[in-house]
Amino acid sequence: MFSRIDRVNELVKNTLAKIINEEADIPTGIFVTVTKVDTSRDLRYAKVLISIFPENKFGEMLRALRKKAYFIQGKLNKQLNMKPLPRIDFIPDHTESEADKIEKILKEI
Repeated sequence: MFSRIDRVNELVKNTLAKIINEEADIPTGIFVTVTKVDTSRDLRYAKVLISIFPENKFGEMLRALRKKAYFIQGKLNKQLNMKPLPRIDFIPDHTESEADKIEKILKEI
């Protein structure tokens, strides 16, 4: 059974992924994925973990998303029918690249 926070996290994650992919003007060949959302217990803040491929565009795209955070927040607020609305903060998620490094090391062994 999912708790309320789990359901809110999933709702915010899916809604943000849709907004980012449709409205964030992401250049061709760059993939931005919302990997996880961690909402605070009081529902006022949400850490949004972002994965970006290719890895060398990570910093550039994270800065672009943070610049557009106000716009993305506004779109999110319009689409979610809940109070309070969590304030989003984009956090880098390097899980994929770390997993690739570990996999390469294991193959060498």
